[in-house]
Amino acid sequence: MKWVLSQQQPPGTRILLIESGSRSILEGTIAHLQSGWGEGMPIDLVTCYAGLPVGLDETTKVFHVSDYSTPELRRTLDRELRSRDYAYAGMICAAEPIMSKWRWWLAAKVPAKFFIINENGDYFWLNRRNTKAMRGFVLVRMGLSGAGAIRTLGRLFAFPFAVLYLLLYAGLAHLRRWLRNLPGYPRNQLSKS
Repeated sequence: MKWVLSQQQPPGTRILLIESGSRSILEGTIAHLQSGWGEGMPIDLVTCYAGLPVGLDETTKVFHVSDYSTPELRRTLDRELRSRDYAYAGMICAAEPIMSKWRWWLAAKVPAKFFIINENGDYFWLNRRNTKAMRGFVLVRMGLSGAGAIRTLGRLFAFPFAVLYLLLYAGLAHLRRWLRNLPGYPRNQLSKS
């Protein structure tokens, strides 16, 4: 990941899209890229889905993550992606657990200027100018924005106490069972009285 601190436009001739979300999100973004600032730039794709999204053709180089399952194959993918001269790379960061580890691995390895695509198909550049947008994006993903923030913070606060209570309860139950098995422990005190 390069160009995070810089506002400059990177050199390069291609766009890499990381399909780490629903295909419909990417299809809308492809149409926007091809009619806007990415017009005329070839687009490559990293995906876990079969086939191509609408808007891409057979000239698109597709990298299927299932083909790179071992560390040696991932190093091969890393070398190939670095050699393809990407200026920009976009990744979907929707509220879906699709290719989560791959997306961040690729962000660390590909020397391109990244943009983040949300579930609405909107995007923003991953750079210091957009720190406010990134902060809001992360807070929404963590459940710490809006009315849900108080509930999430309450759960985080109550969690250690709930675990402590459950541990004490289980410990007490096991202690009582152990005491009952000791010789001389009164078995039934109610029947003696």
